Amino acid sequence: MTNLCPSVRRVSSRARSRELHRLSSRAKSRELHQLSSRAKSRDLHLPLSLLLLASVCARNLTAQAPGAETEFAFEARVTVQTPMVVGRSSHGLRRIVPITGGTFEGPRIRGRVIPGGADWQFVRPDGVLVVEARYTLQTADSVLIMVTNRGIRHGPKAVIDRLGRGEQVDPSEYYFRTTAEFEAPIGSKYEWLNKSVFVGVAERRPDAAIIRFYRVR
Repeated sequence: MTNLCPSVRRVSSRARSRELHRLSSRAKSRELHQLSSRAKSRDLHLPLSLLLLASVCARNLTAQAPGAETEFAFEARVTVQTPMVVGRSSHGLRRIVPITGGTFEGPRIRGRVIPGGADWQFVRPDGVLVVEARYTLQTADSVLIMVTNRGIRHGPKAVIDRLGRGEQVDPSEYYFRTTAEFEAPIGSKYEWLNKSVFVGVAERRPDAAIIRFYRVR
């Protein structure tokens, strides 16, 4: 192509443009025909302009839909006492699990769990455990951070019964996921906890709950 004169190159470029436009028009025509056929099969009488708009929107949504990415924030080992059974309420079987302490550590944060919090939970009629744990973290440099961690746990009855008896159960045998809200002091180096959504992958041990928190980017 470099040996062609400018006029020939312009003609060749225009020819390529016309061919690309022709191919694009043919593809759009086929897509509109397919949409029109689908609409007719459903006894829908839609104008071609509306079908074209639907086609463009569908392509844009497919192209622009972002995927969710997470990054590891920290792991908390929260020690607990034996649950106190309140009894059946309007929500289900209500229990309170006192939090006695623990530790946590991640790439940007570490410290201890202050004793005194609790997990206010209940078992729904369908057997799903709903948890709402509230407690306080104290970082290694003495900054206090409040935690509200809500989630659900469920699994086969035999597995849940083993957890209830205090047995060690592989976390792959049951589902235990949470969403956490953190309240860190404004202006502290932990303020980033206030500005993201966090999900937790939890594991129940006989005397503790292990939660691995991930920040959704």
